[in-house]
Amino acid sequence: MGLLTFKGGIHPNDMKHLTCEKPIKELAAPDILTFPLSQHIGAPAVPCVKVGDMVNMGQKIAEAPAAFSANIHSSVSGKVIAIEPRLHPNGTEVQSIIIENDRQDTIEPSLKSNKDYKKLSSKEIVDIIKEAGIVGMGGATFPTHIKLSPPEDKKIDYVIINGAECEPYLTSDHRAMLENPEDIILGLKIIMHIFKLSEGYIAIESNKPDAIAKMTEYAEKETEVKIHVKALKTKYPQGSEKQLISAIAKRQVPPGKLPLDVGTVVNNIDTCASIARAVSAGMPLIKRIVTVSGDSVREPSNFSVRIGTPFSYLFENSGGFAIEPRKVIMGGPMMGTAVSSLDVPVIKGTSGILAFSEKMIGKPRNETCLRCGKCVLACPMNLMPNALNMACKAEDFERLEKLHIMDCMECGSCSYLCPAKQHPVQSIRIAKQKMRAMKK
Repeated sequence: MGLLTFKGGIHPNDMKHLTCEKPIKELAAPDILTFPLSQHIGAPAVPCVKVGDMVNMGQKIAEAPAAFSANIHSSVSGKVIAIEPRLHPNGTEVQSIIIENDRQDTIEPSLKSNKDYKKLSSKEIVDIIKEAGIVGMGGATFPTHIKLSPPEDKKIDYVIINGAECEPYLTSDHRAMLENPEDIILGLKIIMHIFKLSEGYIAIESNKPDAIAKMTEYAEKETEVKIHVKALKTKYPQGSEKQLISAIAKRQVPPGKLPLDVGTVVNNIDTCASIARAVSAGMPLIKRIVTVSGDSVREPSNFSVRIGTPFSYLFENSGGFAIEPRKVIMGGPMMGTAVSSLDVPVIKGTSGILAFSEKMIGKPRNETCLRCGKCVLACPMNLMPNALNMACKAEDFERLEKLHIMDCMECGSCSYLCPAKQHPVQSIRIAKQKMRAMKK
């Protein structure tokens, strides 16, 4: 039987050999940490501390002002020295809380552990996850408590943990599966308990045979529930929610709909482990695993990093730069965000930080579209990127609606394959922003 997959996609060199065998290093927190109030999709958090306050590790320092938001907690103990606009990895200035580390790591005394999650109701668990400020840590940063609280008419019967990690260079989820399998299994069981399910799924790409073996070993130890570990074909963007649902559950998420509309919930590996720590140990989301890689990095590494740590600190602990970087990207090279400064902080959605030299980036070209159709064949959403690109440049918004521009997941497969070096995904992003602004 063939490996599970979806129609379309591409096969870039995954470049995971640089860090896939590098164990996760616990990185000591720096002297100064910066906590942007917007680290998630939704309304920015509101400070609940003031300048001069002493805070503990795990203490809530900013509160969600609405349901569609997320709390933020201090990843160290120390003193609040400023609340002011600071540069965010997305390139904008965002109101941020700056904390001076006292090096004591004094844990917030109000944090409570729960030894037996089975004694908790679904609502109690979701409330713990909400209080812990957990969001999608694969990069989307969708508040997890919202995902785990579907409307009553949406019955969830499929829970999938996304261990595909299809973006090139990134290996943080891979290492987590090898080194923290207990947390991942516990997190999955907690999510299954929320939806009263007896079966759950962990999906892993076939280029991680050791992770498949490790997770299978731990899944088979479970006697009260059934956990299926599924091997996926190594192909980009195999880790996208809709493609994962198609491969595992054989269900299609309709245009404009969400996974919950077809009875499924998908969570990232690190998100799953964070749920386990929040429910069992009472620890909110204050750290995450980050891959530091790229041809400019002297010692590519995987780190367990406190939220708020500057990018520059991670590069320093990776031996610095072997080659002067031309571009630094947060996330993967396909869907990541180019950053303009190394002084920006690690946030909840920072799965990787990549530094590339001039040689790796290459010289930009933008020739006339050859109408070869490669982008159409590769598009995992069955769209027409070439037609979308032309309509974007012409700002023909009526045609863009007919071409279903909002269904584009911006995976970059079209730009990667284009022999003319066109950049449809960039044109699509800009057009989407303009269309959203017009609707507002």
